[in-house]
Amino acid sequence: MRDYTKFYIDGAWVDPAAPKTLDVINPATEEVAGVISMGSEADVDRAVRAARKAFETYSRTSREERIDILERIIAEYQKRYEDMAKAITEEMGAPAWLAQRAQAAMGIGHLQTAAAVLKNYQFEEDRGTTRIVKEPIGVCAFITPWNWPVNQIACKVAPALATGCTMVLKPSEIAPFSAQIWTEILHAAGVPAGVFNLVNGDGPTVGAALSSHPQVDMVSFTGSTRAGIEVARNAAPTVKRVHQELGGKSPNIILDDADFPRAVGGGIASVMMNSGQSCNAPTRMLVPGQRMDEVIAIAKAAAESHTVGDPNGNHKMGPVVSETQWSKIQGLIQKGIDEGATLVTGGVGRPEGLDKGYYVKPTVFANVKSDMTIAKEEIFGPVVSILGYDTVDEAITVGNDTEYGLAAYISGGDPEAVRKVAAKLRAGQVNLNGASPDLMAPFGGYKMSGNGREWGDHAFGEFLETKAILGYAPKVAAE
Repeated sequence: MRDYTKFYIDGAWVDPAAPKTLDVINPATEEVAGVISMGSEADVDRAVRAARKAFETYSRTSREERIDILERIIAEYQKRYEDMAKAITEEMGAPAWLAQRAQAAMGIGHLQTAAAVLKNYQFEEDRGTTRIVKEPIGVCAFITPWNWPVNQIACKVAPALATGCTMVLKPSEIAPFSAQIWTEILHAAGVPAGVFNLVNGDGPTVGAALSSHPQVDMVSFTGSTRAGIEVARNAAPTVKRVHQELGGKSPNIILDDADFPRAVGGGIASVMMNSGQSCNAPTRMLVPGQRMDEVIAIAKAAAESHTVGDPNGNHKMGPVVSETQWSKIQGLIQKGIDEGATLVTGGVGRPEGLDKGYYVKPTVFANVKSDMTIAKEEIFGPVVSILGYDTVDEAITVGNDTEYGLAAYISGGDPEAVRKVAAKLRAGQVNLNGASPDLMAPFGGYKMSGNGREWGDHAFGEFLETKAILGYAPKVAAE
């Protein structure tokens, strides 16, 4: 069993101000996998003060020094890659293959991307006699979720380190193991004391203390829209920058000339991956109404090909993260049945043969109406809602008929038609015909999906302030 009861503050592992622990549950077994300490306002204050002190020197480091730090972290991460993947499987149930190929891989991917961007990033620009300088914003508070745990840590920490900021991380208390290993990696890499700090705890205590702390200059939060609103409220009195990546209910518009087996099957697979626990999952599939029966057949076969079971086995899907999430998903599946959607496959209860663990049946609903609960609420589980449309304009209207705007997906045979649909969708990232992920592409949402952008060079801007120095260069006398 893992014992992670110390915090990492000012370059050292320290005891919490007051002893209070929490058991971490393995969602595949429902058994205790480890224990962490739960922090307090005093722990947060100690960590923030360490970060503030370190900012005085770290903010003045050179580009080359910060590149060297990132490269050392990458080298240490490679040494701990297997440990990271195993921790993710244990803490949140990602199948071993997914933890290896995607979950752990995203962590090192963001580090490598930040190092590459830093090599050529322009921190200074002259406009006439004015010099415009981009400087590190200061002490950053990071509050990260459990669904892609190290991905969400890395896509904040890497650009913050690259731009000269210092930081305090509060990872999810539900899935804290990967954050512990991440911290051990940074310590081994020789990140200067106080630059990176770790305090475990819950949102109402540690999260609120971080987002309201007067010496924190910006807070970056990834999680539910409900919690994001609370973070913004807590941050408002100190007028700090607030960056949020929140919920989603992404449309997946399949045009009539698309390759239906590929588009429908791929859409189902995208939702089932990570047991539906991805904020950008294409959970609303919009298809031509006259082809609904064809779509149902493809979707049913695709969903039923996703075996569910022990994440250390050869299954495509593991459990969802917790009993709370399992119960919420079950309630929304039942809501879909009660409101009259056609249950194509799946449904309530655990998959056959599984009587322990937070496992959910891969579930597909068809003939869903846009006013049904399962078409509106973020389920955050392996559940797809299929809606029919008569015209492309109707599909676009329904696609945009959501409070969220994180992602959208379009499939079709005519590239120009696909691009025209993309131009009309209100979403921060639009995927055309199953395009591969791009770590340089900005990631973030419109509307209730948040504000600001992560990933690649766009992430750097979140951690920089802009200073204009007038009269920096003397005027050249006219000849």
